[in-house]
Amino acid sequence: MIKILLLPVFVLALAVPFFNRATPVLFGFPFFYWYQIAIVPVASLLIYIVYKVEDKGEAE
Repeated sequence: MIKILLLPVFVLALAVPFFNRATPVLFGFPFFYWYQIAIVPVASLLIYIVYKVEDKGEAE
């Protein structure tokens, strides 16, 4: 059931109409680029959490 945390990763990364725009600009990067850059640590954190929970479940 913890794998449901992976769903936001796919939704946030694949919802292109949501982030297909140029504004707002952050450090000279249009929204389209910095949004994708921001998704990487979020996805990594969620994948790590799921991995740790699943790994602990197998050890028991």
